[in-house]
Amino acid sequence: MKKQILVAGALTISVIAFGQKREIRKAERAFEDKNYTEAIAELKQAEASLANADEEEKAQYYLVKSEVYTASAGDDIAKMKTASEAYQKAVELGARTEEEGRMSALQQNLRAALVNSAIKDQNSQNFEMASDKLYNSYMVSKKDTSDLYYAASNAVNAKKFDKALKYYQNLLDMGYDGASKEYVATNKETGEEKTFSSKSERDLMIKAGDFIKPVERMTQSKKGEVLRNMTLIYIDKGEDEKASKLMSNARKENPDDTSLMRAEANMAYKMGDKQLYSELMQNIAESDPDNPEVFYNLAVSNAEIGETEKAIEYYNRAIELKPDYASALINLAVLKLSEEESIVSEMNNLGTSRADNAKYEKLKEKRQQMYADVVPTLEKAKELRPNDPEIIRTLMNIYSQLGEDAKFKELKSRLAELEGN
Repeated sequence: MKKQILVAGALTISVIAFGQKREIRKAERAFEDKNYTEAIAELKQAEASLANADEEEKAQYYLVKSEVYTASAGDDIAKMKTASEAYQKAVELGARTEEEGRMSALQQNLRAALVNSAIKDQNSQNFEMASDKLYNSYMVSKKDTSDLYYAASNAVNAKKFDKALKYYQNLLDMGYDGASKEYVATNKETGEEKTFSSKSERDLMIKAGDFIKPVERMTQSKKGEVLRNMTLIYIDKGEDEKASKLMSNARKENPDDTSLMRAEANMAYKMGDKQLYSELMQNIAESDPDNPEVFYNLAVSNAEIGETEKAIEYYNRAIELKPDYASALINLAVLKLSEEESIVSEMNNLGTSRADNAKYEKLKEKRQQMYADVVPTLEKAKELRPNDPEIIRTLMNIYSQLGEDAKFKELKSRLAELEGN
């Protein structure tokens, strides 16, 4: 009697397994015919008895499931996640070894679908969705850590800071650097450098004669950016101690890394330590003396701590390096004009004595000279931003004070046009 029960049980299991195999094959055929609705229905039938299947059958089921959901996903994040999870399960169960060609093609197609859809989300500023898709792409191929890096960046933009911290910490734990090799050549006709997606593409263009001077170089490490973002997130969360500890350890490990210096400077600025920020930015300026952004930031921080002369010096250096730097020109003009309030206040507080009258005239002359000094800066800013009403209004008022009536009227008319008056 016991033997009969065991045989009956064995027969039942084989019937279930046979039915399951048939449903998986049906799902495969439907997938090949691009009938994804039918394929999904067959997979759901097979799933009901999956617990009784052996590992080979389960691997085949998850492989087909990932193929079907990848092909039918479009931009549907739920289907993409299902495809990603099914792919990972198929790998765990050995499908990569048994079905190497199919698994390789599936991995490529699934990652392409996830990344391309994430780019669309990113362009439409749907950063949270982009982050989820890029994370799933990373889970499909953990060799490409750039997917995890961009998943973290999009999480930051989506203000999903806990998720971003988790991803960034994973990157640090695996020793992520983010530097990659670039394949560069110079356009023979224009003299401009171009970066190619691969060595073979670059070499092909060299051979065709369109490009010359092939160069291979490494891009800048992204570790500093990772640490900077992590410290800023910790500060935003009110966890200043964690931020300071993280940056301190990183700087000890890489004392000459300018990207880390920038990260520490940003942290100091965010925490309100403008003095330390200026000191760190000065160190960066010494190591990167031709970067106008560095000098612009130095000028801003020095202005905020009352070091006006230094700020003017740094703005001038930024403009020297980048003559069309509109923001630096505007800030420089504003900084120079900031002296006006104290001059006017002093003039208003003078009496009517001969000495006071003489002092009044000197202050008036000083004010006129200040206006004259700032005019070239504002005129250059206006050239760069011809429709900025604030630049036009300020310059118009200065022309009025300097007695430049024609220029005053011209700008007054232009301002009326811009403001619809």
